[in-house]
Amino acid sequence: METTSTHPVSAAIAAAQVALGEVAQSPVWSLPGAEIAADLGRLAVLAAQVAELELRLVFQAEASGIAGDAGATSAAVLWSSATCQDRAVAKRRADLARALDGPRVVTREAMCRGEVSEAQARVIVDAVAALEEIPSVLGVDIDASIVERAEKDLVRLAGEHPPRELRVLGRRILDVVAPEVGEEAERAALQREEEAAAAAARFTMSSDGHGQVHGRFTLPTLHGDMLRTMLAAVWTPHLGDGPRGQGRALMEVVERYPADVLPEHGGVAATVTVTMTHRELVDALDAAGVVETGLGTRITAGEARRLACGADLVPAVLGGASSVLDVGRRSRFHTRPQRVAIALRDKTCTAEGCDYPPGLCHVHHDDPWSTGGHTSVAKGRLLCPRHHRMIHAGHHEISISKHGRLIFRRT
Repeated sequence: METTSTHPVSAAIAAAQVALGEVAQSPVWSLPGAEIAADLGRLAVLAAQVAELELRLVFQAEASGIAGDAGATSAAVLWSSATCQDRAVAKRRADLARALDGPRVVTREAMCRGEVSEAQARVIVDAVAALEEIPSVLGVDIDASIVERAEKDLVRLAGEHPPRELRVLGRRILDVVAPEVGEEAERAALQREEEAAAAAARFTMSSDGHGQVHGRFTLPTLHGDMLRTMLAAVWTPHLGDGPRGQGRALMEVVERYPADVLPEHGGVAATVTVTMTHRELVDALDAAGVVETGLGTRITAGEARRLACGADLVPAVLGGASSVLDVGRRSRFHTRPQRVAIALRDKTCTAEGCDYPPGLCHVHHDDPWSTGGHTSVAKGRLLCPRHHRMIHAGHHEISISKHGRLIFRRT
């Protein structure tokens, strides 16, 4: 292929095209194995050199303004259109070209020699850029000489490590070139990461109305590891492998977790109460029948009895008109059985229009304890923290509806 250009770069490109064109149809089956290996190495060097020259030309296209002359918004857009590259890929490569032409000249020179591939160069540029951001992001001072040493070390390591391994080394390079700074930077980075992870923590679950609850969660890595450890502790082969086995292991964790180590809110936060008739209690060996938990979920009596063997489940035995006859024995000051009974009766906060669940409510004395009132199921009621504060603040007139709900009217 002939070219009329006298510029050495254009002439070299044209000559390379001619040389490669001459061997385009040459068979390679006759090459000895050792020569194939050597040629693959030489081609890797050549690919790095070609990539460096390509990026250098892209940067010059941007600097000279030819993209604007051609009606393109940027050199990356012009380049992607002319070479049928994805625009996002062209933009990333143009960003790399900008870095290599400026502060990362050591990396660019290594590419010129074929010692660093384009993928490795991107890793080095990203790692060094992360070092340069440490002072503003983490508040840890880093001298410019440390950044220069880090780049040189990564260029050297590129001769021994592929991009994936080099990226890992790049994250730890500060520990090599400046251990004392690296330790402080890691501490600050971890603190920032932990705070962000805690702020991002989420948990949602919802019932599908057909006996199943579906959920999603986001946890800090530490808490994810703790959960994974708990699941591993209860997992056995009979539970099965994969997601199904993990789901069954989670059921085991929920059922076995000791409720008495959890904080109390209204005395019932960690207790599942199931409503059973006296007959169902007497027929304890009969797996038939349906019972209802304090949260309104209906389960079989057999499942309730199974849970009662190991989980923190309390049976509330009902007589006529669903009145509470007896509540499972839970010895506690201001007795937990009383609180469970109140929660079972009230279902939610007893303020009109409030549906706070029992586990988030306090037990309020209708007759104030400070004025001689007694602690009893009959004179106790559930109130959420907000309504509990309101009733004691004295700024509202309180009346009781025919359904036993409290009506607040501001005085």
